[in-house]
Amino acid sequence: MEFLLCVYTKQLVSWMRGHEGAVSSVSVHGSGRYAISTSADTAQLWDLDTFQRKRKLNVRQSVGIQRVFFLPLGNTILSCFNDDSIFAWESDTLFCKYQLPVPDEGPRIHYKAFAVTRDGKILAAGGRSNLLHLWCLDTRQLLRVVQMPPKVRTVRQLEFLPDSFDGGASQTLGVLSQDGVMRFINIQTCKLLFNIGSHDDAITSATVSPNGRHIVTIMDNGSLNIYSVQCLTQDYNKPPPSLVKVVSGGECSALTMKVKSEGVQRPAKNSGRRVKTKVLRPPAVPMTEDKENELPDGLNKKRLVTLLKAFGEYPAKYSSLTDKGLHSAYLSIQERYPIKSQKLQRGLQRVLSALAHWAAIFGETDYLPLMAFPFVKLFQNNPLLCFEVVATTIVNWCQHWFEYFPNPPLNVLSMAENVLAHHDKELLQHLIDCGVTSQLYVWPLLETLFSEYFFHHRNNLDISSVIKETYRLMESTPADIHPRNMLDDFQPLTRGQYPVFNKYPTYIVEYQSQERERIRQQEVDYLRERQAVQELRAKAVQRQAEDEAWYTQQEILQQAEEKRRDILQQEESKLAEQRTRLTAMKRELKVKELQLMDAARRRFLKQQQDQRLTELHRLDEQIQRKVCFHFSHLPVFNIERRDSFFQPSFYFVCNVMGCLYVLYFLFYNCDLAKIKQSSSTDTTTQSYTWSKTNIQSIIQYKQVYIQCEQIR
Repeated sequence: MEFLLCVYTKQLVSWMRGHEGAVSSVSVHGSGRYAISTSADTAQLWDLDTFQRKRKLNVRQSVGIQRVFFLPLGNTILSCFNDDSIFAWESDTLFCKYQLPVPDEGPRIHYKAFAVTRDGKILAAGGRSNLLHLWCLDTRQLLRVVQMPPKVRTVRQLEFLPDSFDGGASQTLGVLSQDGVMRFINIQTCKLLFNIGSHDDAITSATVSPNGRHIVTIMDNGSLNIYSVQCLTQDYNKPPPSLVKVVSGGECSALTMKVKSEGVQRPAKNSGRRVKTKVLRPPAVPMTEDKENELPDGLNKKRLVTLLKAFGEYPAKYSSLTDKGLHSAYLSIQERYPIKSQKLQRGLQRVLSALAHWAAIFGETDYLPLMAFPFVKLFQNNPLLCFEVVATTIVNWCQHWFEYFPNPPLNVLSMAENVLAHHDKELLQHLIDCGVTSQLYVWPLLETLFSEYFFHHRNNLDISSVIKETYRLMESTPADIHPRNMLDDFQPLTRGQYPVFNKYPTYIVEYQSQERERIRQQEVDYLRERQAVQELRAKAVQRQAEDEAWYTQQEILQQAEEKRRDILQQEESKLAEQRTRLTAMKRELKVKELQLMDAARRRFLKQQQDQRLTELHRLDEQIQRKVCFHFSHLPVFNIERRDSFFQPSFYFVCNVMGCLYVLYFLFYNCDLAKIKQSSSTDTTTQSYTWSKTNIQSIIQYKQVYIQCEQIR
């Protein structure tokens, strides 16, 4: 998961989900519209306008992704994998542009750290080795393999050290190794320049400021160190020694050029003989304490400590003019003078800003960029030397140029016309007849120091002939019209501080500066108001969109609520129907249960009746058998012999028949009571049939009993 924070409000802007593992690196496109987040198994391309994922790069788990990042100044994405393969992709279409060939010779490096120059042409890669691979992305070839010292076993981080005047082609590479020391090398000469950190005070990670002036490191103990690149590089980045040396004591060497009013005198050439040289010995060496406290330009150590304690920083008046930043007059110089090389563009902008800080008129001079550009191109690696050369040129060879500002120097142009009138009157008369003034044929050449003519108007002119003709004109010009009468002798820049340049109409320059500042302030106010209006408009559009989204959401919620109500009504109706069906089913089941219970009760009663009938039939049969048996064995007695000895047996039979008659009578009464309680017709009919049979049997037993009584 990635979190986006606003650096101004310190608020969470958005969070983006998509990675299953930890995110190892995040790369943002130069336009700020896209970003790439990399983890061990995938890389994802995000749209920072909508905070949505645009594309996803999946690889096999056996391969793994090392790092994916944007190249500066282009729309190319570099992806580096664990097998040391490097692919380049088009960021818009994600089409594979090319693949860097993996070196066959030598051990595998196992790339872990990568760095690209600001122009996007050189790629440096390092890993689990003391070897560094430098790739040229234009030719897609391996330029060289740099071997670090034996102490370096693993490269943790690579950082190019940008320079303000290198055009993005950085030559200094910082290498952070496993021992916590960051070594800076020159990738062209492979020379170790300087290093920071130590084994006891190890560096964990480092980053370089965009302007290349400071290096920020996170130490192993948790502290944050800030290094000044200027102090670290002051030993090898010193300007070349001056050609003219000032000798103390007022004596000059024989090889020192001296500018005189009559002309330039050069040292005589020897004729092959060896010239004796005189060694200029410095004065007596001071004591150790004085030498330690002495600093150049008249600022001693005690004074410096006092100033640092008072101001808390190095005073601005002692700092170089090239370190004061860009002047407001040259913030948009690239619009007026577009230069293809970014290094020259920044160098020109820096030198012009230093001149404008030195004197206010140089912020209002239109032709100053054309004058200073040849010097910037010549001294592009040393802006301080370039500034001093241009300042020296202005002080000595541009005298009286700014007295009639903003108009051209009329006195200098009149001097040129006088010289032309003396040496070629016909040419001057022809120019006057054609209406061509010195502002057209002299001033355009002077304001660019002839560089515009010689650089942009290529011809077959012999420079040596031009110089010879110049010397001839200087020697043949009369003294009354000679330029030396108006110009002072050569004066170098003063030591300690730069000279004050005020040979111009200050009120005009101040007025123009104030007007320009007023116009700039108005533009700033206008831009601020326009920005505020745009922000208000954007907020209004956003609020309108939010309102529309809210209303749309409310409509969707209302529709969803209505749908839910309909669904609930349908469910309630279905539930009511199911409840009705369930009630009917319960009623049917209850009726069936009652019917089953009634049928079971009836079957039980019938079974009991059948059992009783069976028992009665069995008893009836037994009684009949016994009666038949007794009647079959009884002898025929006469009435007259009733007093025989069988009379007791006869009495016993009559008594038994009487008892049976009583029993049948009791059973008959019980059956009549059960018949009355029963409500079924079948049961009544059966009981009635059974009772009828019993009645018949009882009648028969009664008749037999009566006969017996009669016999007795």
